[in-house]
Amino acid sequence: MDKKNYYITTPIYYPSGKPHMGHAYSSIIADVFARFKRLDEYNVFFLTGTDEHGLKIQKAAEKNNQKPKEFCDNISKIFFDLTKTLNLSNDDFIRTTEARHHESVKFLWNKLVENNYIYLSKYNGWYSVSDEAYYNEDEIIDRDGKKVSVVSGSIVEWVEEESFFFKLSAFKEKLLKFYSKNPYFILPDSRKNEVISFVKGGLKDLSVSRKSFSWGIKVPNNETHVIYVWLDALTNYLSALNFPNKEDQLYKKFWPASLHIIGKDILRFHAIYWPAFLLAADIEPPNRVYGHGWILSDEKKMSKSKGNILDPLEIIKTYGLDQLRYYLVKEVSLGNDGNISNQNIENCINSDLANNYGNLCQRTLSFAEKNCKGLIPGDISLDDDDKNILNTFSDNLEKIRSLIDSQHLNEYVKFVINRSFDANKYFNDQEPWKKKDNKKRLNTIVYVSLEIVRKISILLSPIMPIVTNKALISLGLNIKDLNIESIKEHLTNKPGTKLRNQGILFKKIDKSDD
Repeated sequence: MDKKNYYITTPIYYPSGKPHMGHAYSSIIADVFARFKRLDEYNVFFLTGTDEHGLKIQKAAEKNNQKPKEFCDNISKIFFDLTKTLNLSNDDFIRTTEARHHESVKFLWNKLVENNYIYLSKYNGWYSVSDEAYYNEDEIIDRDGKKVSVVSGSIVEWVEEESFFFKLSAFKEKLLKFYSKNPYFILPDSRKNEVISFVKGGLKDLSVSRKSFSWGIKVPNNETHVIYVWLDALTNYLSALNFPNKEDQLYKKFWPASLHIIGKDILRFHAIYWPAFLLAADIEPPNRVYGHGWILSDEKKMSKSKGNILDPLEIIKTYGLDQLRYYLVKEVSLGNDGNISNQNIENCINSDLANNYGNLCQRTLSFAEKNCKGLIPGDISLDDDDKNILNTFSDNLEKIRSLIDSQHLNEYVKFVINRSFDANKYFNDQEPWKKKDNKKRLNTIVYVSLEIVRKISILLSPIMPIVTNKALISLGLNIKDLNIESIKEHLTNKPGTKLRNQGILFKKIDKSDD
């Protein structure tokens, strides 16, 4: 039987500056879903990349005395390198300056023209260079003598120029019908409600070209116009699958996309413009768009002006990569804004990782080394207590899958880490150190504890692949040989297998060192 297919994407990042924690968050969240689906034996395609056109890039390049492509090459490499630093499992990294992308964008443009959804007129309105977005009059306010967007706070300027327009106004009822037929297209519900409310208020035709700058993909048959950066950028999700060749195996397997992970600030582009473009071009829209919240620095939105931009590389250097990945998944409620601070990270590492999961692994392996000759013990007999704790995994396997499929990531990790608390309690209550005269019972307690370490490590591996791999190696296992379905099984650790203790997995942080 063919594997089920799963296509997940991050937003493609705008390389006008260096990566920050928000970029890391989107990428890590997408990576967790991709890794889980691979463990569940799906055929996964995971995409990330950089969006490299537009006036904002052109201005940034000029400021640095570089040509736009040279500027993009340098900054895009930083984002590419970040995929390695974050240990992402992405299958492709797309750049909108690539020829394959240009081909896809031009084809889509021509299809929209052919279907009579693009026309030439004149644009008058408010435009934000920073957001690369157009705003209505009711979305603009005066602040300190300047016009700014209510949505983003970015400065807007009045623009008047010849422009091609996309007939977005024709899609109000079509989009509302699409949302109704696909109630889980936009998640979480708060984001969906925002979008539906906006669309019900009416849609204006969208300017989809600019003449005031040159850095971008030229409009086919009209070299004086550059295609609007968002029509250009969103098409990356197709161009990575070798669109417009619909017979290509990547396209046939993976379109429509299973899940777009994005920040809430670009929801309108993904949940309104993107499905409208696709429907207009007779292409099926993606299955889901999930708009997550912002990462706050000590409860404040990160910005260059506030000087509170958190560098993920510095956090990783201080605390470790898997520790950061775990914190962002566990402590930031997916869909809501999340706060990150050194104190919160340290508390999470000590409580969940050092004192809980790490402690479970270390104490179980150390006890087995001393009392079971460093081998996975045989000669066991499971009683009701043993079966009950093991069954908490097998009985909840479908719930576990459902939490991932509905993007309830926080509930997923809480379920798993709570099993680690349960396992530590089981080990304490069973008191194997008092069972040295009852070897079968001692063996059983150790075996069950090692089996729980295996199950928990598999479930945590999409979040913390490096550390959990060490734990699985300790059991003589390899993550590549394991899958989610094996959580159902109880007696998988082969008796007599040599244990290879990898040492302390998480060092407890001593606050006195601060």
